[in-house]
Amino acid sequence: MTLLIVGLGNPDKEYKNTRHNVGEDFIDLIADRYEIELKKEKKLLGTYGKGITYSSNIHLLKPDHYMNESGISVSNAMRYLNLSIDQILIVHDELDLPTGLLRFKEMGGHGGHNGLRNIINHLQGESSFKRLRIGIGHPGKEKDVTKYVLSKASRKERDLLEIRMKSSLQSIDLAIKGQWQEAMLNLHTSEDEEK
Repeated sequence: MTLLIVGLGNPDKEYKNTRHNVGEDFIDLIADRYEIELKKEKKLLGTYGKGITYSSNIHLLKPDHYMNESGISVSNAMRYLNLSIDQILIVHDELDLPTGLLRFKEMGGHGGHNGLRNIINHLQGESSFKRLRIGIGHPGKEKDVTKYVLSKASRKERDLLEIRMKSSLQSIDLAIKGQWQEAMLNLHTSEDEEK
C-alpha cells in the first residue's frame, strides 16, 4: 500500500495559522506521529517527506504553490512517484463543515474550493482522489469568505481544530493500512460522538 497525503495551504509565513492552511497543519501532525522528516524538495515542488508505517509507503507533501495553483504540485508528484489517482489523499479546509468537524470523502467535485478546482484541472478532470475535509465554519456572508479563510483563527478555534485533528489520527492509521471504509467509519463515528 502506498499513499500520498497532500495538505493544501498557502506557502508564505504570513498565511501560517490561517484557516485556509489547516491542510498543511495536518501534514505537520502526521509527520510528528510517524517521525517523518519534512524538507524542501525541488523535484516535488513542495515540502516533502516519506516513511514506512504499517508496512505501507507514506508520502507527505505541502505544495510550494499558492492554494489556487495546488494542482501543479499534485500532478507533478503523482507522475514523479508513479502513483494512481486512488493513492492520493488531499487534506483541505472546508467552509461547509462546522469548525473542528472532520470528514473523509471518496470523490466528488470541487465544491467551490479553488485548490480542489485546480487539482482537478491539472488531473485532466479526474476527481476520484480521496479527501479529508477539515471544517473551519462559514462567516455567514459570501462576500466575507476570502477575508475569513485568509484570517488567523481565534485561540479557541485553533485549540478545537488541534484537538479534533489529533483525535482523527487513528483514522489516518487505518487509511494508511488501506482500510478506507474502516477509516471513514472510525472518523465519522468518533466525530458524531463528540458533537
